Amino acid sequence: MPKELVAIAPRQPVLREYEDGTVPADSVRVQVEFGAPKRGTELTAYYGYNNPNFPLRLGNMCVGKIIEIGDDVEGFEIGERVANHGHLKETHTWRAGSVLKMPDHMTWKEAVCYDPAHFAMSAIRDGKVRVGERVAVFGLGAIGLMTVQMARIAGADFIAAVDPLERRRKVAEKTGVELVIDPTACNVGEILKEATGGLGVDVAVETSAVYEALDDALRSVTFEGTIVYAGRAKACTGGLDLGAVAHVNIPSIIFARANSDPNRDHPRWDFRRIVDTCWKWLVEGRFDCEDVVDPVVPFEDSVKAYIEMDNHPERSVKLGVSFG
Repeated sequence: MPKELVAIAPRQPVLREYEDGTVPADSVRVQVEFGAPKRGTELTAYYGYNNPNFPLRLGNMCVGKIIEIGDDVEGFEIGERVANHGHLKETHTWRAGSVLKMPDHMTWKEAVCYDPAHFAMSAIRDGKVRVGERVAVFGLGAIGLMTVQMARIAGADFIAAVDPLERRRKVAEKTGVELVIDPTACNVGEILKEATGGLGVDVAVETSAVYEALDDALRSVTFEGTIVYAGRAKACTGGLDLGAVAHVNIPSIIFARANSDPNRDHPRWDFRRIVDTCWKWLVEGRFDCEDVVDPVVPFEDSVKAYIEMDNHPERSVKLGVSFG
């Protein structure tokens, strides 16, 4: 029988067997080849903070080939590569209307970066990043690394990438940022002010939901600059001093979330337009996703890998899973 990755209780992942039923008339069944979890939001549920209902399915995106087609489905073929949101399991049955077709040249790593791309685009759009802007991205998980690349597409002239984990800073370096910073080794605000002629960055995007990072962002932006808070905030128990510089520098703090419709640019923009644009750009190869998805482990090792992703964030960027 096929298996899926689930948490049976907070922080207790297991592989369990499941049965596939008949493929509905409007759906396709996919043999999964690759997948990836979503570290931030997913781990919050994994800890039981906002999701008391277990077992909890673990994983965010999957890629595979169609092996069965429902009677009413048109426009798909057996063996066609597709992607969709879904937890880590060996087969998926997806409504045909939700499935994303993958051209031959598209990599599975590009496909599983679809979800983080949504939130990166929302952060850059809500922050009004314009041609020539100076931008700092705090937190270099998948969303942060996609945000770095989105900022460049938007026309940013200077991009700094900030994260305490060396593995993630190295990935950011490969994207061509002007500056990478380890916040545990220096005063981030001072470094960014020095790098921008004393002004500070125009836009700081915080993706980690760590309040020390938000505090660094406040100290890094120019007078009347913009801070985009894209991480999923938790209760603040310290690490934030709004009186230190914010009271004088009067920055704007924007909370960004891609799928909170109506969009700030409603009705021209909505979540549908964001996801469609992200997929189009991923298909076109506008992003370097190769090192964003790292490491890649076999599905049979996914329980151990998931536990390690939780306990040792320094050992991964965005975990990838191979079902081959």
